[in-house]
Amino acid sequence: MAFEALDELLDETIQLPIQGNVYTVPAPSAEVGLRTQALLNAAAVAADGGHVDDQVLGDAAERDLYAEVLGSAHAQMVADAVPWPALKHAALTAMVWITQDKAAAEKFWNAGGDPSRLAPNRETRRARSGAAKSTPSRGSTSGTSGPKAPPARARGKGNRPR
Repeated sequence: MAFEALDELLDETIQLPIQGNVYTVPAPSAEVGLRTQALLNAAAVAADGGHVDDQVLGDAAERDLYAEVLGSAHAQMVADAVPWPALKHAALTAMVWITQDKAAAEKFWNAGGDPSRLAPNRETRRARSGAAKSTPSRGSTSGTSGPKAPPARARGKGNRPR
Protein backbone atom coordinates (compact mmCIF):
# COMPACT_ATOMS: atom_id res chain seq x y z
CA MET A 1 0.00 0.00 0.00
CA ALA A 2 1.41 3.41 -0.99
CA PHE A 3 0.76 6.84 0.46
CA GLU A 4 -1.70 8.90 -1.57
CA ALA A 5 -0.89 12.50 -2.49
CA LEU A 6 -1.76 14.58 0.57
CA ASP A 7 -3.16 17.49 -1.43
CA GLU A 8 -5.82 15.13 -2.79
CA LEU A 9 -6.79 13.92 0.70
CA LEU A 10 -7.07 17.21 2.55
CA ASP A 11 -9.60 19.93 2.02
CA GLU A 12 -7.38 22.93 2.58
CA THR A 13 -9.98 25.68 2.77
CA ILE A 14 -12.97 26.73 4.81
CA GLN A 15 -15.95 28.61 3.40
CA LEU A 16 -17.38 31.38 5.61
CA PRO A 17 -20.71 32.97 4.61
CA ILE A 18 -20.96 36.64 5.64
CA GLN A 19 -23.63 39.09 4.47
CA GLY A 20 -24.52 37.15 1.35
CA ASN A 21 -20.90 36.51 0.32
CA VAL A 22 -18.92 33.34 0.83
CA TYR A 23 -15.29 33.95 1.72
CA THR A 24 -12.78 31.17 1.11
CA VAL A 25 -10.10 31.00 3.77
CA PRO A 26 -7.06 29.12 2.46
CA ALA A 27 -4.87 26.89 4.61
CA PRO A 28 -2.17 28.90 6.33
CA SER A 29 1.53 28.41 5.80
CA ALA A 30 3.33 26.14 8.23
CA GLU A 31 4.85 29.23 9.90
CA VAL A 32 1.44 30.84 10.51
CA GLY A 33 -0.02 27.54 11.69
CA LEU A 34 2.79 26.95 14.18
CA ARG A 35 2.66 30.53 15.44
CA THR A 36 -1.12 30.35 15.86
CA GLN A 37 -0.79 27.08 17.78
CA ALA A 38 1.88 28.59 20.04
CA LEU A 39 -0.22 31.69 20.65
CA LEU A 40 -3.34 29.74 21.62
CA ASN A 41 -1.31 27.43 23.87
CA ALA A 42 0.22 30.49 25.57
CA ALA A 43 -3.23 32.04 25.99
CA ALA A 44 -4.50 28.85 27.63
CA VAL A 45 -1.54 28.79 30.02
CA ALA A 46 -2.06 32.46 30.87
CA ALA A 47 -5.77 31.86 31.46
CA ASP A 48 -4.85 29.14 33.97
CA GLY A 49 -2.53 31.54 35.78
CA GLY A 50 0.70 30.03 34.44
CA HIS A 51 3.85 31.74 33.21
CA VAL A 52 3.85 32.64 29.52
CA ASP A 53 6.86 33.20 27.29
CA ASP A 54 6.79 36.93 26.50
CA GLN A 55 8.40 36.32 23.13
CA VAL A 56 5.47 34.19 21.96
CA LEU A 57 2.96 36.87 22.86
CA GLY A 58 5.26 39.67 21.71
CA ASP A 59 5.73 38.18 18.26
CA ALA A 60 2.00 37.63 17.89
CA ALA A 61 1.28 41.20 18.95
CA GLU A 62 3.68 42.57 16.32
CA ARG A 63 1.95 40.87 13.47
CA ASP A 64 -1.55 41.18 12.12
CA LEU A 65 -2.62 37.69 13.14
CA TYR A 66 -6.16 38.09 11.83
CA ALA A 67 -4.86 38.93 8.35
CA GLU A 68 -2.48 35.97 8.48
CA VAL A 69 -5.06 33.38 9.52
CA LEU A 70 -7.65 34.64 7.04
CA GLY A 71 -5.18 34.83 4.17
CA SER A 72 -6.60 36.30 0.95
CA ALA A 73 -10.10 36.36 2.46
CA HIS A 74 -8.98 39.16 4.82
CA ALA A 75 -8.39 41.66 1.99
CA GLN A 76 -11.71 40.68 0.39
CA MET A 77 -13.55 41.22 3.70
CA VAL A 78 -11.94 44.62 4.20
CA ALA A 79 -12.75 45.65 0.62
CA ASP A 80 -16.38 44.54 1.14
CA ALA A 81 -16.55 46.59 4.37
CA VAL A 82 -17.39 43.55 6.49
CA PRO A 83 -18.21 44.77 10.01
CA TRP A 84 -15.55 44.28 12.65
CA PRO A 85 -17.49 41.68 14.71
CA ALA A 86 -17.94 39.51 11.60
CA LEU A 87 -14.27 39.80 10.59
CA LYS A 88 -13.18 39.03 14.15
CA HIS A 89 -15.48 35.98 14.30
CA ALA A 90 -14.13 34.80 10.95
CA ALA A 91 -10.54 35.12 12.19
CA LEU A 92 -11.27 33.31 15.44
CA THR A 93 -13.03 30.57 13.48
CA ALA A 94 -9.94 30.25 11.28
CA MET A 95 -7.80 29.93 14.42
CA VAL A 96 -10.02 27.11 15.69
CA TRP A 97 -9.68 25.42 12.30
CA ILE A 98 -5.90 25.82 12.32
CA THR A 99 -5.40 24.57 15.86
CA GLN A 100 -8.12 21.89 15.93
CA ASP A 101 -10.02 20.83 12.81
CA LYS A 102 -12.78 21.80 10.42
CA ALA A 103 -15.56 20.21 12.52
CA ALA A 104 -14.56 22.23 15.60
CA ALA A 105 -14.36 25.40 13.51
CA GLU A 106 -17.84 24.76 12.11
CA LYS A 107 -19.26 24.31 15.62
CA PHE A 108 -17.54 27.51 16.76
CA TRP A 109 -18.84 29.43 13.73
CA ASN A 110 -22.41 28.17 14.13
CA ALA A 111 -22.39 28.99 17.85
CA GLY A 112 -21.43 32.58 17.06
CA GLY A 113 -18.35 32.08 19.22
CA ASP A 114 -20.53 31.78 22.34
CA PRO A 115 -19.16 28.94 24.49
CA SER A 116 -22.54 28.38 26.14
CA ARG A 117 -24.01 27.53 22.75
CA LEU A 118 -21.22 25.04 22.00
CA ALA A 119 -22.17 22.57 24.74
CA PRO A 120 -25.66 21.15 24.60
CA ASN A 121 -27.81 21.84 27.63
CA ARG A 122 -28.53 19.16 30.21
CA GLU A 123 -31.92 18.24 28.75
CA THR A 124 -30.41 17.68 25.29
CA ARG A 125 -27.54 15.58 26.67
CA ARG A 126 -29.93 13.42 28.67
CA ALA A 127 -32.26 12.92 25.73
CA ARG A 128 -29.34 11.73 23.60
CA SER A 129 -27.93 9.43 26.26
CA GLY A 130 -31.23 7.74 27.11
CA ALA A 131 -30.74 8.62 30.77
CA ALA A 132 -33.60 8.31 33.22
CA LYS A 133 -36.18 11.09 33.02
CA SER A 134 -36.58 11.24 36.79
CA THR A 135 -35.01 9.90 39.94
CA PRO A 136 -36.49 6.56 40.99
CA SER A 137 -38.45 6.65 44.25
CA ARG A 138 -36.69 5.38 47.29
CA GLY A 139 -37.75 2.04 48.76
CA SER A 140 -39.41 1.71 52.16
CA THR A 141 -37.17 2.20 55.17
CA SER A 142 -39.62 0.93 57.81
CA GLY A 143 -37.71 -2.29 58.21
CA THR A 144 -40.73 -4.56 57.77
CA SER A 145 -39.45 -6.17 54.66
CA GLY A 146 -35.77 -6.41 55.51
CA PRO A 147 -33.83 -9.65 55.87
CA LYS A 148 -35.04 -11.98 58.61
CA ALA A 149 -32.94 -12.66 61.67
CA PRO A 150 -31.33 -16.09 61.87
CA PRO A 151 -33.22 -18.61 64.05
CA ALA A 152 -32.20 -18.80 67.72
CA ARG A 153 -29.83 -21.58 68.64
CA ALA A 154 -31.41 -24.57 70.31
CA ARG A 155 -30.43 -24.96 73.93
CA GLY A 156 -29.14 -28.19 75.23
CA LYS A 157 -30.04 -29.73 78.66
CA GLY A 158 -27.11 -28.21 80.48
CA ASN A 159 -27.54 -24.69 79.12
CA ARG A 160 -30.59 -23.50 81.04
CA PRO A 161 -30.82 -19.81 81.81
CA ARG A 162 -30.28 -18.90 85.50
